[in-house]
Amino acid sequence: MRRTTQAALWTLMVLMVAAAGCAQARPTVGLVLINLQARFFNELREGAEKAAAEAGVDVKVIDGNNDPARQVQGVESLVTQRAAAIVVVAVDPEGIKSAVAAARDAGIPVIGVDARVSVPPARAFVGVDNRGAGAQAGRDLVRLVNETLGGSARIGIVGAFNSLIQNERRDGFLDAVRTSPGIVIGGTVDSRNVQEQALAAAENLLTANEKLDFVYATGEPALIGAIAAVESQGRTDRVRIIGWDLSPQAIRGLRQGFVHAVIQQDAHQQGYQAVVAALKLLRGDAVPEQTFIPITVVTRSNVDRFEHLFGK
Repeated sequence: MRRTTQAALWTLMVLMVAAAGCAQARPTVGLVLINLQARFFNELREGAEKAAAEAGVDVKVIDGNNDPARQVQGVESLVTQRAAAIVVVAVDPEGIKSAVAAARDAGIPVIGVDARVSVPPARAFVGVDNRGAGAQAGRDLVRLVNETLGGSARIGIVGAFNSLIQNERRDGFLDAVRTSPGIVIGGTVDSRNVQEQALAAAENLLTANEKLDFVYATGEPALIGAIAAVESQGRTDRVRIIGWDLSPQAIRGLRQGFVHAVIQQDAHQQGYQAVVAALKLLRGDAVPEQTFIPITVVTRSNVDRFEHLFGK
């Protein structure tokens, strides 16, 4: 019955578009983002807009500005406006669940992208296996420490405690490195996923750990902040960095050698596939409960393949 109702709803909306002949009547997919500062979220938005344009629907973007309450308000506003579907990248997947449940109760399918909003209340998840990729980074670091430092190293982490996504990346990483008794965690600092705070947090981490060997950065602001801190303290010859999400700063660090590896996500594909899934649900089609988008580990050996992302 629900499949039939959804198919009828989609048909009705398409007929409304044809009858009205104006942009206002086009179905709208809401896209609730964590922020519009990071390149990642802008690429995700572009992917979502591309899928929507191909399907003849509109996208309404809500900038959460790193604030869970603002995201909740955004979802509630989209429900009031009768959005056809909602795609949400949640700062706090638990805190937003009630708003997502209300959207589903109103017959609006919700796709969680990048961060899992438990299924239900979201209908499906599209994104990266964040914990698994964090563990992969940790295993790579353990191997590197064994090969170059005799199995002993001091590591610092620049995270974002308000981001479940980045906490999963941190926890997966810690699961892997804690299997090596010679690796010591020198400290974990909070960037709050904000560029300026990431730099200050990384500076404090380095100042408190004069013998730090590695920094693991769980997101784009954290990685850029870690790179800037290592450079400003003149420690590019002693501290190596592993992090998430490419930037011009990360590419420079990879070329110079003090950035060891960057986990690169396909944000565009995450946004694209999330909207595709949402529109399938509207038509009454089945979608997988989870769709994982593969990551790529970028190192000095393959960084040339990614410079085009930054206009080079």
